[in-house]
Amino acid sequence: VGCQGAALGSRAGFIDRLQPSYVFAPIDVIVAIHAVLTSLAHRFADAGLELHADLPPKSLLIQGEERRLQQLFVNLLENALRYTDRGGQVRVHVQQERGNALIVIEDSTPGVPDEKLSRLFERFYRIETSRSRSSGGSGLGLAICLHIVHAHRGSIHAEASPLGGVRIVMTLPLPP
Repeated sequence: VGCQGAALGSRAGFIDRLQPSYVFAPIDVIVAIHAVLTSLAHRFADAGLELHADLPPKSLLIQGEERRLQQLFVNLLENALRYTDRGGQVRVHVQQERGNALIVIEDSTPGVPDEKLSRLFERFYRIETSRSRSSGGSGLGLAICLHIVHAHRGSIHAEASPLGGVRIVMTLPLPP
């Protein structure tokens, strides 16, 4: 995507110009998540975090773009890695539910105040608590996740995790 020498007026405008095109194909969500978990496992161990995965033994095929789905899972797991206290845990759970692949990624403390959970997917939004450490990013990661999920005709939201942190719940439709 080229900007043809034009100055970018804002970061939001730049992101709008980068709207990716998607080429959908049958993708096994389990394989995609497993690949990302495997690639990040050593980083979780180095950070002193337990990483638990509850993945079904059978395939869950969706129509999707593998690279974008891996980006989605990496962004979400990187957030959990970055913002979960040492000694904590991150859990990934996947199951088939009502014609969807249901994917839940949750972490332990610290959490996000309930009134701020609904804003987590806004562009450039950053929490001004311990979950927004100096190592935090630009506030684009979760906005990109929202875009990827919507492009796959799914849904995503954040809620409080029973582990004390944040619970991200996604659905991606399975083909009929």
